[in-house]
Amino acid sequence: MTAFWCDAALINVDGESAAVAERVQLETRNGLIVGISAGTDPRPGGHVLRGVAFPAAANAHSHAFHRILRGRTHDNRGDFWVWREQMYKSAGELTPETYEQLATAVFTEMVVAGYSAVAEFHYVHHEPGGKPYAERHAMELALARAATAAGIRLTLLDTLYLAGGIHTPLSPEQARFGDADARAWLERLASLRAEIAQNFAPDMVSVGAALHSVRSVPEPDLAIVAKQLPADLPLHIHVSEQPAENQACLQAYGVTPTGLLARHGLLTRQLSVVHATHLTPEDVHLLGAAGATVVMCPTTEADLADGIGPARALSDAGATIALGTDQHAVIDPWVEMRALEHGQRLVSGERGRFSPGELLRAATSGAASSMATPVASAALRIGAVCDLMTVAPGSARTAGSVPQQFPFSATASDVTDVVIGGELMASHGIHRSLGDPGRLLTAVLKAFS
Repeated sequence: MTAFWCDAALINVDGESAAVAERVQLETRNGLIVGISAGTDPRPGGHVLRGVAFPAAANAHSHAFHRILRGRTHDNRGDFWVWREQMYKSAGELTPETYEQLATAVFTEMVVAGYSAVAEFHYVHHEPGGKPYAERHAMELALARAATAAGIRLTLLDTLYLAGGIHTPLSPEQARFGDADARAWLERLASLRAEIAQNFAPDMVSVGAALHSVRSVPEPDLAIVAKQLPADLPLHIHVSEQPAENQACLQAYGVTPTGLLARHGLLTRQLSVVHATHLTPEDVHLLGAAGATVVMCPTTEADLADGIGPARALSDAGATIALGTDQHAVIDPWVEMRALEHGQRLVSGERGRFSPGELLRAATSGAASSMATPVASAALRIGAVCDLMTVAPGSARTAGSVPQQFPFSATASDVTDVVIGGELMASHGIHRSLGDPGRLLTAVLKAFS
C-alpha cells in the first residue's frame, strides 16, 4: 500500500457531490484509491504532496506530430493554408524512430502539465508514398512505446483516411495516411489490436478507432464501418470544423456531416465528434439525443480561426463535453478549461456559461468517456484509479483563488506533482524518469525543418 498526503484535495464526499477537504490522506493499492481520510497528519513512509490535489486531466484529442508546428506557422499573418502546408511537410518527415522520440517528448510535456491519459488520433500509418512498413504497425508501436516511456495512459485511435476530399483522391502528401478501402483498414485495425494486447499493459495502452472526417471516408466505406466495426471500440471523427466541410457534404449527400453519421446509425454513446464547430440546431439535437461525446479543443480552434462551437447548447441537449489539445499550440488543461468558457462568453455576451465544476468534468471524466478504458473521475474517490495532480494555491496566478475556481486562475505552471496509477510521475515540471520535457522537445525538434 502507498499513501499520499495532500494539503487539500477535491474529494467525492457522498457518492455524488465534490468538495475540497483539508489535510487529506489517500491510500492506494495496485494503483487504485482504497482509502481517503481528511483532517489528518502525514504518516511515516508516505508521500507528502504540497498543494491542492485534483483528479489528473484526460486529453481527449491529440495529434502528437502537430507539436512540431508550435510557433512555426505564423509567417505572412499565418493563414490556415500556411499551417496546412507546414503540417503536411512535418508529416512527411516522420519516421518510426523520430516519431517515437517526438511522441515521448510530447507525452512527457502532457504528464508534467497534469494529464494522465490521452486519446491519440493517429493517421500517419505508412512510409511516404503509401508503402506499408516492413513492420506493418511500426508507427503505431512507436506511439505505444512513447506513451509507456512517459507513463501516460494511451488510447491509440487508428484512423481511416481514404480520400483528400469528397470525390477527391488522396494527394501525394496524404498517401501515407491511406488504406486501400474500409475492409483493408478493418483488417489492419484487428491486427493492431492483437499486437497491442500482446505487448502492452491493457490499463496503459489500448486501441480505439477513428474516421478522419466525412470528407476523407466516402459514404460506401462509411456504411461498411457502420456494419463491421467492433461494438466495443470507441469511435472518433472530426465533424464540421469548417463551413466548407458542411457545404461539400450537403452538396454530395444532401445532409450535414452529423446527418450523414445519423443516416448510418453511427450516432451512439461510443461516438466522439471532434470540434463540432459549425452545427445546425438539428445537428445539436441529434448529438445530444444520442448522448455522444463532443470534444472541444478551444486553443486549437482559436489558433486555426475555426470558430466557436455551441458547447452550451450541446451540453444542454444531452451531449458530454470533453476537452483536447489537438495540435498542441498549448498543452495545459487549465487553459483549455478557461478557453472553453471564455469562448462561450464571447459569443453569448453572458458570463457563467459553464460552472467551474462543469469545466473540471470536461477536462477529466468527460474527456475520459471518449477513451477505450475510461479512467478519470471528476473528483478523487475510493475505487478510482489514483491519477491526480496537485496545484499550488499561492502562486502569482492562484493566490487568493478559491480552489474550486482554479479553472479561472491556474495554469500548468502551477502543477506541483502528478501521480499516475499510484506512482509519482512528475514534480515541479520535471518528469521523474525522463527529466525536463523542454530539453526532450528541443533535442528532437532539431530533426524537423
